[in-house]
Amino acid sequence: MNYNDKKELETNGFEGFITVSELWINKSSIPKIKGVYLIIDPNFKETEFISTGVGGFFKGKDPNVSIPELNSNLITNSQVIYIGKAGSPTGQATLNSRLGQYLRFGQTKNVGHWGGRYIWQIKKYSDLIFCWKPTPKDDPREIEKQLLSQYIKNFGGRPFANLTG
Repeated sequence: MNYNDKKELETNGFEGFITVSELWINKSSIPKIKGVYLIIDPNFKETEFISTGVGGFFKGKDPNVSIPELNSNLITNSQVIYIGKAGSPTGQATLNSRLGQYLRFGQTKNVGHWGGRYIWQIKKYSDLIFCWKPTPKDDPREIEKQLLSQYIKNFGGRPFANLTG
């Protein structure tokens, strides 16, 4: 799959493609079902970072890292900067609840969405785009693993904000 081609992402079941700033106003379009999601940086060819981002201090931990560390994680030829999952065979999380946590974390709220926190140090974080793929019959973790494996094969490393996986 070509992670830099919106049409191909749509062909592979991804939908939404809504900016952070739009989702902060209204996240009702995010399905209340389990699935996987991508975060896209439409400015990926010109990514700039800020020293102090807008991520919350979950359990008192500072979510910010140095700009050299952010630069060292950046995959410069990829618009996809994070691959995540929502839900499990036994869990209650949905795309709506999980992405809601992620978005609140980016509003400096102390929310338990520590993974992917690097996105909140991107200067144009409000332009970032969320898209998702509902997986009602499949385990989102397995789909996430497949997406990460394919991404690593294509780009030689994990997406920018995927610190594990």
